[in-house]
Amino acid sequence: MTNSSSSVVKPSALRPGATLAVLSPASTPKADLVYRGIAHLHSLGYETVLGAHALDGGPLYYAGTLQDRLDDLHAAFADPAIDGILCARGGWGSAELLPHLDAALIRSNPKAFIGYSDHTSLHCWLHNEANLVTFYGPMAAADFSRDDGVDLASWRQSLGGGNSWSLGVDDGLRILRPGCAEGQLNGGCISIFAEALGTPYAPNMDGASILFLEDIGTKPYQWDRMLLHLRYAGLLEKVTGIVFGDMRQCVGDDEADYLDRAILHALRDFDGPIAIGLRSGHVGVSNLTLPLGISVSLDLTEAGNPRMHFLEAAVTV
Repeated sequence: MTNSSSSVVKPSALRPGATLAVLSPASTPKADLVYRGIAHLHSLGYETVLGAHALDGGPLYYAGTLQDRLDDLHAAFADPAIDGILCARGGWGSAELLPHLDAALIRSNPKAFIGYSDHTSLHCWLHNEANLVTFYGPMAAADFSRDDGVDLASWRQSLGGGNSWSLGVDDGLRILRPGCAEGQLNGGCISIFAEALGTPYAPNMDGASILFLEDIGTKPYQWDRMLLHLRYAGLLEKVTGIVFGDMRQCVGDDEADYLDRAILHALRDFDGPIAIGLRSGHVGVSNLTLPLGISVSLDLTEAGNPRMHFLEAAVTV
């Protein structure tokens, strides 16, 4: 049974003309890629505001101090002229912000938050603390800087108010275990997801969920290990179906079958349907936008025609 979405907070739609704050809550991006991504956003009709510390270098690999990055994020949520928040790149650093985030400020100013990879920790926090629908999708430097980096169809459906659309074979989806499931879409980068377990910032999977998981540079035995961690932590107890990402950033074609078998081994006691290959997150081209926190159904009953259906709009129009 799907989670009730009555208490889910949906941000306003982002249409051409909307203003996006481009921020770096984690690591320092390359300035030329940020500006190239901003130019692409402008060509699509968006306005942008670059965070005060978005291009800062250091300390270490961070785009500014903890306070700098926190101030940029809070300022973007508080500014009524900002319609949405787009991360520049991932890396590492978002988890440092979690104990210091102003929940009251963010709850009072819900906005579209877009990013992937390290920003999985922020997606989880925004879901747990603000019940906010967020978007696991392309970033300014990582994806919008490339001509083929963004899947515009899913971006527009997710952020423009599409309330009945789907993804399938053309989006990389293929079946590992057949079946049907329904639930609230949750997930992100598995290494960030798993490392949050045992902390106050662990993913909240209280209701029926479809779980999306992806990563970069993660070998089959590491996937096996982290999935076992999720099982032992009880995180899969209310998961009704699982969708894995593209995986070509984890293994080459020669190891793809081995990874499939490692995943099925790790999930041999999980009864739900399993798909793999969805082109979202760490991908080579056409990064898909996935709204997290809304109801979806997974139909893996027809060989050669797997479908993930989005059953409601992710934004208010």
